[in-house]
Amino acid sequence: MDFRSILMGISFSFIWSSAFTSAKILVTAASPLMVLSLRFFISGLLGIALARVLGQKIKLNKGEWTVVVIIGISQNAIYLAFNFIAMQWIEASLAAIIASLLPLVVAAVCWIFMGEKTGLKGMLGLTVGFGGVLVIMLDKLSSSNAYLGMTLCLIAVAALAGATLYVGRMMNLNNNVVMIVGLQMLVGSITLFPFSLIFETWNIELSTSFVLAFLYTTLVPGLFGTLIWFFLVRRIGPVKAATFHFLNPFFGVLVAAFILSEPLSISDGIGVTIIMAGILLVQLSRKKLAKEG
Repeated sequence: MDFRSILMGISFSFIWSSAFTSAKILVTAASPLMVLSLRFFISGLLGIALARVLGQKIKLNKGEWTVVVIIGISQNAIYLAFNFIAMQWIEASLAAIIASLLPLVVAAVCWIFMGEKTGLKGMLGLTVGFGGVLVIMLDKLSSSNAYLGMTLCLIAVAALAGATLYVGRMMNLNNNVVMIVGLQMLVGSITLFPFSLIFETWNIELSTSFVLAFLYTTLVPGLFGTLIWFFLVRRIGPVKAATFHFLNPFFGVLVAAFILSEPLSISDGIGVTIIMAGILLVQLSRKKLAKEG
């Protein structure tokens, strides 16, 4: 793995993790589905405009349109929407920690349901990683709302894991990556907007922090971070790229503590360290098996 790939991976992990802090600011001042739908709409239009500047056209084959719809619904409409809703009741750091389980969930599904070989190191990593989450969650379960928030985050991770497994071959498609990113965001916006109309009473408390958080969420994690991830996977492959997810618990907790002044407990520190070790073990195991295969 060269220096550019490492830099891209660390940058993606930091940006992805920081999105939970900016989302927390947004959901405390606005209706979550409404603000998320608006964010996707703007990010999608910007992505499509950038794609057109790069010479990419909305000319996709059936497989690529399937990718657009699956990612738009699973990653945006379900994964991010459930996390936005959950952060009305739980801390941004906790949502980031649960979201960081993605590599573990994908590895577990591949092992249990798809017959993928899992060595001793991989099985140890799965056990350690999920154990770290339990350490943190048991410390946070103080109310029924906390239970609901964590449950929504777990459902969100499951949805994203399913989408990841289904569209894992997408990076073998043509070079319309930027266009695909823009279109899947519009799918997310179109999917969420009716639910926002039906279930929410629209409300926005404008402030400097809200505007800055919205701009940051829309441009950096929403567009730039997604593009980094797509190009990173194309550059080094999904197994190596997913290794960088082991940094997400650390960055997620760090950013939330710095920006939102969320308290850090000893259990948080222990749990994050355990999760990072588990994810790293799983990814190293999958990398080894991929080479052997």
